[in-house]
Amino acid sequence: MKEETKTLVGYRLERAKESLEEAKILFDGGYANTFVNRLYYACFYVVSALLLTKGFSSAKHSGIRSLFHQNLVKTGLVDMEFGLLYDKLFDNRQKSDYADLVRFDSGEVRHWYDEAKSFVGSLEILVKRELNAK
Repeated sequence: MKEETKTLVGYRLERAKESLEEAKILFDGGYANTFVNRLYYACFYVVSALLLTKGFSSAKHSGIRSLFHQNLVKTGLVDMEFGLLYDKLFDNRQKSDYADLVRFDSGEVRHWYDEAKSFVGSLEILVKRELNAK
């Protein structure tokens, strides 16, 4: 793996963790829609990092989602539950960012933080394993 790819993978892992921290701050401030956005991005960054370790990338979010399912979920490397979570966050981020009159109830989305944190932690282990193997 090229050194610049390793650097990009490390950067995306950092961004995943930062996005989780940002999500917590936003939730505590009462910004549930932006909280959902940051949870999605935390998962997006770690997925894109893992895909990079496997030689895959895409310029589009839908492309990352497709590659994630084809190469990581369907192969069994990543648990199906994480695939479902990624889809849920992807769809709800789209709603929170682009649909009018959408307001997420903080009580309904609060538990998504723990799910996203588990997702990021589990995929980070896989990323580090891939980096150490190469």
